[in-house]
Amino acid sequence: MFLRFFTITLCVLTSLFTKAQTNSIIPKPVSLTEQNGFFTIDNNTSIQYNATHKNIAPAVDFFVNAINTISGYKLKVNSPSKNNIQLVLDKKLIPQEEGYQLSINAQGIKITANSYGGIFYAMQSVLQLLPQTRTNAKLIAPYMQATDYPRFKWRGMHMDESRHFFGPEVVKQYIDLMAMYKLNTFHWHLVDDQGWRIEIKKYPALTEIGAWRVNHNDKVWGNRPQAIAGEQPTYGGYYTQAQIKEIVAYAQIRNVTIVPEIEMPGHVASAIAAMPELSCTQLPQLPMTGGIYSNMSSNYCVGNEATYGFIENVLSEVIALFPSSYIHIGGDEVDKGPWKKCARCQARIKKEGLQNEEELQSYFIKRVERFIVSKKRKMIGWDEILEGGLAPEATVMSWRGETGGIAAAKMKHDVVMTPGSPCYFDHYQAGPEGEPLAIGGMNTLKIVYDYEPIPAELNSEEAKYVLGAQANVWGEYITTKEQLEYMVLPRMLALAEVLWSPKENKNWVKFNERLKYHFAGFEQKGLHFSPGNFTVEVKPIAENGKLTVALSSEITNASIRYTTDGSLPNTSSTLYSAPIQINASQVVKAVTVQNGKIMNLVPATQAFAMHSAIGATVKYVSAPYKGYMAGGINALTDGVRGKNTVGKFWHGFYENNIEATIDLGAEKNISKLTLGCIQSYRDWIFLPTAVRFEVSKDGLNFTEVGNVLNDISVNEQANTIKDFIATFPQTSVRYIRVKAIATRVCPKGHGGEGKPSWTFADELVVE
Repeated sequence: MFLRFFTITLCVLTSLFTKAQTNSIIPKPVSLTEQNGFFTIDNNTSIQYNATHKNIAPAVDFFVNAINTISGYKLKVNSPSKNNIQLVLDKKLIPQEEGYQLSINAQGIKITANSYGGIFYAMQSVLQLLPQTRTNAKLIAPYMQATDYPRFKWRGMHMDESRHFFGPEVVKQYIDLMAMYKLNTFHWHLVDDQGWRIEIKKYPALTEIGAWRVNHNDKVWGNRPQAIAGEQPTYGGYYTQAQIKEIVAYAQIRNVTIVPEIEMPGHVASAIAAMPELSCTQLPQLPMTGGIYSNMSSNYCVGNEATYGFIENVLSEVIALFPSSYIHIGGDEVDKGPWKKCARCQARIKKEGLQNEEELQSYFIKRVERFIVSKKRKMIGWDEILEGGLAPEATVMSWRGETGGIAAAKMKHDVVMTPGSPCYFDHYQAGPEGEPLAIGGMNTLKIVYDYEPIPAELNSEEAKYVLGAQANVWGEYITTKEQLEYMVLPRMLALAEVLWSPKENKNWVKFNERLKYHFAGFEQKGLHFSPGNFTVEVKPIAENGKLTVALSSEITNASIRYTTDGSLPNTSSTLYSAPIQINASQVVKAVTVQNGKIMNLVPATQAFAMHSAIGATVKYVSAPYKGYMAGGINALTDGVRGKNTVGKFWHGFYENNIEATIDLGAEKNISKLTLGCIQSYRDWIFLPTAVRFEVSKDGLNFTEVGNVLNDISVNEQANTIKDFIATFPQTSVRYIRVKAIATRVCPKGHGGEGKPSWTFADELVVE
C-alpha cells in the first residue's frame, strides 16, 4: 500500500547527508545564526557537566547512546579532552522553561539551559544536524549560535489504543518521534468501548474480558457485526502495570509526560462487558467489535453509588502509575438516553436537586474531579464536560471545533486546543484517491502548518489560558504500525513547529525545504510517511455572475497541468498560470508534475454544471459552520456538485436549518430548482426532512413553488446523495429562497443518539 509513496531516490537522500544541515532543525529555533566551520564528534569527544547535577544524567546517557547508534563512537563523560560538549544549568541565562542556548564553534559544543528539558531539547537539535542512521561518515556539526524556547507549554500527540492495541515497542517509537520534535505531552487513550487496555489489579475482569474482542478487522469499522455467544474473542491486549511503569520511565527520559485517559461516564462498553452491574440495565453483554451500538450499554450508571467506588478504585491505581499532573477522564459523547429511563439515575437527579441529565453529567464530573484533586492531581476532559456546568478546576480539551475552548478560556479555565480540523490525524492528508482508507475529513500538511491555536475571539488576557494544542490519532481505521506512522508523518512535524516556534517565524516554503532532510531520515530508518499532498485543489470562485477556477498544489516546487475537455492530462497539457474561466458545462482535470513526472495516482477531476444561478450572491440566515465552508459563502452557486467526501464542496450546518436567499442579479425565466444534500450516517450528517422553495421578483414577497419531502430513511448508513427537486410552470424571478428543515439530532440507535446532527448542502441548481 505504501510503496507508491516512496518516490525520493536514494541518490538524492545520500546527497542530503554530505554535510550537516544547519537549516534542517524542526521546529525552527527562535533565533539561529550560522557561521563558517564544523565541529567534529568522534571517539575523543567528552561530555562535560557538573557532577552535582545528577538529574541531567539520563539525558547524557540518551545522547551517548544516540551517537553510538549512528556512528559506533563511544563518547566519554567528564573525562579530560580537548573535544568537549559542555552542559550548563543556569536559570539566570535561560529563564524560559524548556529553553536553551546552543553554541557550536572551534572550542566545542556548549549547551546552556535552566532545566532537564532544555538540555534534552538542545541535544535533539544537535542530533537533527547529524545523519539519522548508522554511518561511517564523520559526524560534523556546523558552527552556529541558537537561542530557543517553546511558545506553548502543552505540545501534544494522542494515540487511541482502545480500538487497536499496538504494544510497548510501538508506543516507545511514538514517544521517540515526539521527543525528536520537542513535543512533550503524550495523551494515551487507554479505555473506550472496544477495549480496556490497562491492568487494574482490583478488577482483573476489566482486562480478562474487556481487553479482548472477536476479530473482524477484515470489515469496515462501522459494518462489523456484533459478537455472538460462543465466538472466540482473540483480538486485543493490554498493558500490565509493570509495562506501564517502564513506558512512563522511558518517556520521562525523553521529557515526555504521559497523560492517561480513563474514559467516563460514556464510552465504557468494555468495562460493562466485564462488569454488567456498572450499567443502568445491569444486563450482560459481549465486548463490542466495532462501531455498531444497537442494544449495547456504553454508560456507567451514575445514579448507582457503587459506580463511584469503582471509579475511585480504578483512578487510585492509575494515579499511582502515572506521575502526570493531569488525569484525563474523557467525558465526551455521553448517550443520556439510558439515564432518562433509569430509576437510580432519576432518583439521583431528584436527591441532588438537578434539573436534567446534563446537570446529572456535571454532578458526576464534579464529583470525580473532587477525588482527583484530593490526590493532588488535575482533571482534564473533552469539551462536553462544559455541559450542565464546568467543574471548578477542570481543564478543557476542545475537539468539537474551538467553541468549547473559547468558552472555557473566557471562564478562566485552562484549555488545550485539538479541533477536528486540523488536529485529527486519523483524517485524510491527501487524495483521498490512492490513500489508505480513513475515517473521513481532510487535514493536509499545509492545513496543519497554517493552524493558529489561539482563536481570534480571545483577548490577550483570555489567551493566556490556552496551554497549547495536540493532534489526535483515533484508531478505528488504523490497524498496523506502518499505517500509524504514515498518518502522523510528516504532520507531526508541522504541528511541532506550530506549537514551538514563534508565530512570526513560520514560513511554509522554508519549512518544506527543511522537511526534505527529515524525509531522508524517515527513509533511512524505514519509517512510513506521506511525501506530500500532490492532489491538485480545484477551487471554484463564484462572484458577480461569473465562474472561474483556481488550481493549486501544496508541493512548493511543482507545476500543474490541466485539461478542460475531460481528457487525461499529461506533462504536455496546458500549464496552469491563472484562474480558468468557465463559460459552459465542462470537466476540469489536473495533475501535479514534479521533475517531469506526474505525481498523482489519479488526476483531480471536477465537473462544472452551468445553470442560471452561477456566481449569484447567497445570503444565509445562519452562516455555515466555519469548518465546512466549501469554496466560500457562495458555494451554493459555484457550479460544483459535491461528492461522497464530505469535507469538500459541502456547506455544513450544525443543528440549524439551512435558510438561504439567492439573488440572481436580474429577472430570469426558470421552471426547476434542485438542492443537493448528503447523508453520512457515521459522520452524524443527515438529510433534511424536507426542503421548501420560494421565488420572488422584489425580494420581499415570496411564493412557494415546491415543498419536497425526504424519502430516505434516517437510518440509512451508506453515504447517500439526494437531490430535492421542484418543478413548476416557467416563472420570471430574481430572488430564490430555500429552506432545508434539519433532522437536528442523531436518531435512536446511533452512536450519538439525541445529540445535535449536521445538515450538508452542495449546490442550488436553477434551470
